Amino acid sequence: MPILPSERDPRLITVRRGGTLTDEHHRLLAEWAALCAEHVLHLFERERPHDTRPRDAIGVGRAWIRGEVRMREAHQTAFVANAAGRGLPAPAKFAALAAGQAVAVAHVAAHDLGAAAYAIRAAAAAAGDAEAARLRERDWQRERIPAELRELVLDDQRRRSAICWHVFDD
Repeated sequence: MPILPSERDPRLITVRRGGTLTDEHHRLLAEWAALCAEHVLHLFERERPHDTRPRDAIGVGRAWIRGEVRMREAHQTAFVANAAGRGLPAPAKFAALAAGQAVAVAHVAAHDLGAAAYAIRAAAAAAGDAEAARLRERDWQRERIPAELRELVLDDQRRRSAICWHVFDD
């Protein structure tokens, strides 16, 4: 199931690509996505303690934020993180996918919700009470949305919740 809409929101497309998203806001979205992925990373590392691919991907995403890595390298790292989750139990797999989505924000800002959605799925899959865990993780993430982007992210969550497994629903 795709997590990106067929019609892209210009608010999540950078100015140089014809949208309205500034570079500063793009970097803030990337950091928020990294925080979301990092919050559940332990679920992957518990399953595969010596596999650093998802953690490394989050690091590459942060290096992109600092201007130390080109977008193309960050984008390629997303595939590496995603591959780390193949064949693993749901919590570990979703945590790896969250890391892959987080680093992919460098390429397409709208991947921020992918990182958040997979992190919520990871937390829910690891919990005895999946619904309570979903709400806790969603609320934890929402508390960390950068203030200047809060309305944009919340609106995007409302618009895309159906294609993100309804993890953002109230």
